[in-house]
Amino acid sequence: MLIDPRTAEKATVESVTRLEWWNSKLLTFTTTRPANYSFAAGQYARIGLQDAHGIIWRAYSMTSAPSQDFLEFYGILVPDGLFTTQLKELEPGGELLIEKQSYGFMTPDRFPDGDELWMLATGTGIGPFLSMLRDTYVWQKFRRLILVHCVRQENEFSYQDELENLRRHPPAPGGAQLHVVRSATREAQTANGPLHLNGRITTLLENGELEKAAGLTLSVESSRVMMCGNPDMIEDMRKLLHQRGMRPVRRTLPGQFVTENYW
Repeated sequence: MLIDPRTAEKATVESVTRLEWWNSKLLTFTTTRPANYSFAAGQYARIGLQDAHGIIWRAYSMTSAPSQDFLEFYGILVPDGLFTTQLKELEPGGELLIEKQSYGFMTPDRFPDGDELWMLATGTGIGPFLSMLRDTYVWQKFRRLILVHCVRQENEFSYQDELENLRRHPPAPGGAQLHVVRSATREAQTANGPLHLNGRITTLLENGELEKAAGLTLSVESSRVMMCGNPDMIEDMRKLLHQRGMRPVRRTLPGQFVTENYW
């Protein structure tokens, strides 16, 4: 890939090493990792793909752990999307651009206290939480980890086998315990499908089903909350958490939740 000097100053050309399709729209892709590339679990990269008109840039959270020697991303194909139209044509060996700087502030170290970390995700918003769960830091910082993943249909529950393995075999022995709660909004439980609730995360919190499934209560004293995904979910959850006396984390003021839109 030929790039101009200005682009070369801020980005490197990397190779796609693997693609895995979960269904016709969801895919995981891995790339080589730029030399000296540094990031914290929960951060995102800016990825560039070149078309006939120039370079198209998009933000993707790393799903790989900071300690791994490759980068992994999880995404969804957007119908007629400029970036994903190029992305779906990629094959192993294909090239893309990755900016040398990582971005984002939704990282576990934002919380100075708390016993349990609730990770609330819709769709591909699960991405940064996968990176966290692949990193021993979050397992050692908290006593309990609760991952809540809400999708539309059952075939959008990706990474199930890995999450179950992490639940059974935590990467930090003696550290946190993981509980995974899944919910589908447009598909009822089927006999052969994964166990899940039905409804939006906000609805499940309001009717008590979310806390019942997790076996825990969201509280100011113990619970720390991360939210990533649909902006509507995040805005509605912010209101519900405020009603419970929780407040967002600020640079100079500790709080109980942080958010990142992933839409």
